[in-house]
Amino acid sequence: MSDNHPNNYQESDILIVDDTPGNLHLLSRILSKKGYKVREAIDGKTALQEVNNKLPDLILLDIMMPDIDGYAVCNQLKSEPYTAEVPIIFLSALDDIFDKVKAFEVGGVDYISKPFKFQEVLIRVKNQLTLRRIQQQLQVLNTQLEARVEQRTQELEIANSKLRDMAFRDDLTNLPNRALFLERLVDGIDVKQEHHNYNFVVLLLDCDRFKMINESLGHSVGDQLLIAISKRLKSLLKPEDTLARLGGDEFAIMVNKIEDMAEAKAMAQKVLESFSHPFFLPNQEVFINVSIGISWSHLDYQKPEHMLRDADTAMYRAKDLGKGQYHIFDPSMHHNVSEKLQIENDLRRAIKNDEFLVYYQPIIHLKTGKIAGFEALVRWQHPQKQLIHPVLFIPIAEETGLINAIGNLVLEKACKQFRSWQKSKLINDSMFISVNVSARQFANMDLSQQIQQLLEVTQLDPHCLKLEITESAIMDNPKTAVAILEGFKKQNVRLSIDDFGTGYSSLSYLHNFQVDTLKIDKSFVQRMDNNGSSCGLVPVIVNIAKTMKMGVIAEGVETSEQLSLLRGLECEFAQGYLFSQPLPESLLMELIAADKIW
Repeated sequence: MSDNHPNNYQESDILIVDDTPGNLHLLSRILSKKGYKVREAIDGKTALQEVNNKLPDLILLDIMMPDIDGYAVCNQLKSEPYTAEVPIIFLSALDDIFDKVKAFEVGGVDYISKPFKFQEVLIRVKNQLTLRRIQQQLQVLNTQLEARVEQRTQELEIANSKLRDMAFRDDLTNLPNRALFLERLVDGIDVKQEHHNYNFVVLLLDCDRFKMINESLGHSVGDQLLIAISKRLKSLLKPEDTLARLGGDEFAIMVNKIEDMAEAKAMAQKVLESFSHPFFLPNQEVFINVSIGISWSHLDYQKPEHMLRDADTAMYRAKDLGKGQYHIFDPSMHHNVSEKLQIENDLRRAIKNDEFLVYYQPIIHLKTGKIAGFEALVRWQHPQKQLIHPVLFIPIAEETGLINAIGNLVLEKACKQFRSWQKSKLINDSMFISVNVSARQFANMDLSQQIQQLLEVTQLDPHCLKLEITESAIMDNPKTAVAILEGFKKQNVRLSIDDFGTGYSSLSYLHNFQVDTLKIDKSFVQRMDNNGSSCGLVPVIVNIAKTMKMGVIAEGVETSEQLSLLRGLECEFAQGYLFSQPLPESLLMELIAADKIW
């Protein structure tokens, strides 16, 4: 049925709880347009009052809130008979498997990660409202059927079977959903407890780069691809095995009656091999890989969520190791949680003790072949360890909010150092310094004032400073982003969209936001080596930049072939290991003094 003919679930009352006004209003507007009745609450206390005033049909609940967080709100609602049955979907930027497990343990029915994929939000909301409506209808139906004579018993069983099938099937692929998959795991665990020789494995699959395909080719193509994936996976399984779509681009397989781990590995390899062939969609040929995590049944498993959690942990390990492969869960992986906590503690000390260094990677003007500027990149000089690369600590810094302090330190050090080089005549006045701004930093309304104070203290020409901001950081809160970006432009600070093409892939925001440079993500640049006659999206991005009178920088240049192709495309700037790796100040000065031309 189309959106012009509202169903009962579209008339339902939805309560959105989020302490970020931008998220609150954006979700409210999207759901209201679909015909839902929407209420808003800015914190947990207000949410509890709203629920007591009028019981909603569904709650979208943020986890990270001051005073009362989402977990506490959920616990309180689930402890009261009057509110216990209201379904709660958690909203959070936290993406750790343990955060997800905790969300389900306290009573949540689903979990949506930020930044939101709005189509996914609408589908999940629809599913939960449909399930709630079905459950309510089932209660009424059961009451009526129980009062009927014995000859109506068969009708009751048929109705229950149909309703259950609706509640436990994925709308898009018609595969079992998460709830039904967990039930199958419960059955497997019960059999394992009674028959120790029985074994099964869980394979958790997550598509690599699906977001880029979905956003570049369109959601309809993405849906077609998910359907094609489900059919291909199903063709690999035995009748007694279970294939489920857990949500988004995530699938799970329960392989029954398996002899040993070698058989599990062979199954995982069989899946990977199947993804080496293209998916033929209408008017489209698509290649995609998957990362697979494997957990093996054993007597220690008492809950299906734990087995799924361990497979998820192994899957993320496979992604960390390079994607497009499988990894088997090892209990030692649980130690990663303790290690992350230790890193967080060490980061707090590192900020206090100023243990962060700034390295600089030169940016080359491709027409002259000379250095045109530098990107400032943070490194952590741990007192007991070697120099730590940002990939190992930045994600934790972002999760904990420490990224603001680290980002400010890097910005201050880079500007002061760059101004010092200018005063010493080590660089010319036309050069610039690029500094990355995290999503959390960008969301800080005081950032513009901090930069203004820094420019005044260092007496650095604002035009020499270029801030690199990701697409997702801008689109998390577009209205706020407009004000922040306009403030930077008034200061004459230059702006660059980092990793362009890997985020929202929407050109509309380029017209709304004043930016100076597009930075081509290295993943696009590195694919140029595969076939020199096909440069993928790189020519498109270069042409976009030219059309909109923006500069363009290609990052991750590692080969002379890539450099030659970029020059042929008239790309303006480039950086990468072909020219130089990020260097400390002393080595950078030697490189500048050499006055090398590439």
